[in-house]
Amino acid sequence: MTTLSRRDAMTHGRFNLEQQRKRAKELLKAARADTPDALARMLCHIPPREAPLRLADAQFVIARECGFSSWTRLKAHIESLDASRRLVIDHGDRDMVTLHIRCGSDIEHTLRTAGFQGDFLEFSDPYCVGPLCDLPSEELMRLRARFLADVSGMAERDALARLRKGYAALNDLERYERVVLWFEHDSYDQLILAYLLHRLRANPPRARIELVAVESIPGVERFIGIGQLSPDLLAWLWRQRRPVETPLLELGTRAWEALTADHSPPLETLIATGTPALPMMGRALARHLQELPAPDTGLGLTERLTLDIVRDHGPLPVGKAFSYLMREYEPLPYLGDLMFWWLLQPLISAPQPALEISDTQREWPHRRLAITELGRAILKGQRSWLDITTNERWVGGIRVFPRKGRG
Repeated sequence: MTTLSRRDAMTHGRFNLEQQRKRAKELLKAARADTPDALARMLCHIPPREAPLRLADAQFVIARECGFSSWTRLKAHIESLDASRRLVIDHGDRDMVTLHIRCGSDIEHTLRTAGFQGDFLEFSDPYCVGPLCDLPSEELMRLRARFLADVSGMAERDALARLRKGYAALNDLERYERVVLWFEHDSYDQLILAYLLHRLRANPPRARIELVAVESIPGVERFIGIGQLSPDLLAWLWRQRRPVETPLLELGTRAWEALTADHSPPLETLIATGTPALPMMGRALARHLQELPAPDTGLGLTERLTLDIVRDHGPLPVGKAFSYLMREYEPLPYLGDLMFWWLLQPLISAPQPALEISDTQREWPHRRLAITELGRAILKGQRSWLDITTNERWVGGIRVFPRKGRG
């Protein structure tokens, strides 16, 4: 079995029991030798005492450092991972003709490595940016293709062709006995999940529909997405999938209708329910609404956090700003790096910019951002970005207009 460091394990979720036992023995040996670092680690979790340190104490510290409340829980989790991997290798998804649907291609190879053999569909229209309307699929695709072509630089026909692969596949589910949706807790995933649930409710297939819904992973320090996980963790999640039943399908329709509305009360009303059929969806919808302009600054939350980052750490490269956003500032990370770069453009290119950019001859992740005096004034609430920008944007079905030039 491959040995993973603690840092790797807390990113990918895979722990090796023998390695953790070895780490506990090394920690105990170092603490008994009065090594300052080892003693400091022990004192973080065990109060000072007269009794000599035991192996059980070191194991407890290792478990806490890995994100578990006890050595017993760490050991049980590792054993569960091992059992899950064996079950997938022995049986996997071969009991039914299966389609796995994911809002990206990030787990396709990992599923194969884990032992899954079903078909894979990437459905990745990023509803978290750009306009949304409750339209028939062909009209919705064309609306989205126009937007995606505009922000990506690709030809509209190419954007439409890419979208059509995913949308068309949803009309061809009858050959499957099971459809499994793999989604995490952020607004990128949950907005797409809402649409898929809405579609499945409107056109129910004969297949059994199941959901893998992930909000956190034991031992993973900062869970961002399923794509960061090891094959063993996908096998473990497989055992926790749940059937998609009527309340969840109905939630999908309510969420999609609220997301495509041209005003915020439908979403606010839905969020207030707590979305009990899938609480993580309500939290993602609440984060989505935070992209509407704040009353004092006129900024959506991502815009405001970006200005915060550049104020706090700048000047700095765009790629570094994105890293800060994902690791430290964003409460529910959901943006890809290209979406982040697109979102920066109005802040940079406005006649009165909130951000300045230099090193423009370099690739965009290496260009350097600095905040302007105007950007600082906006963050203080002394100016509103809506009075300055000339850019229109969308938050789902809600069109956000600049104040200048609006009749």
